[in-house]
Amino acid sequence: MLRNLTIGPTGVLKRSENQANEFATRMLDRVGLSDKSDAYPAHLSGGQQQRVAIARALCMEPDMMLFDEPTSALDPELIGEVLDVMRGLADDGMTMMVVTHEISFAKEVADRVVFMDGGVVVAEGPPHDVLANPQTDRAKQFLRQIADR
Repeated sequence: MLRNLTIGPTGVLKRSENQANEFATRMLDRVGLSDKSDAYPAHLSGGQQQRVAIARALCMEPDMMLFDEPTSALDPELIGEVLDVMRGLADDGMTMMVVTHEISFAKEVADRVVFMDGGVVVAEGPPHDVLANPQTDRAKQFLRQIADR
């Protein structure tokens, strides 16, 4: 798996193999998978695979990360693993744009929330304003449905 994390840095960023391996190892440790550097993707859980994907992106040293429903295909017990990694990134100041239905995570981590419906912005602002005190009927309806689950 380590090679999966070093292809970008060596090919695109022109890092040496040693530099890339060292950094990739640190990124695997950051996502809690330092013991899986020799594992094949098929031998990892969905949560582990998602964390490897985050580590792979981090190996490119991005200024910003984009997440599109990072927990959507995961079993409930694995969701926390991924959200913990993302929480750590937020705590470290990583700018992230996250498309998610994990409302409690958005309330906790987001600086700004944009609620969209059918590709149209329905509400936007600080998490408390948009999620805890929704002003539009559509946002209220959606949040009620999520709470009923």
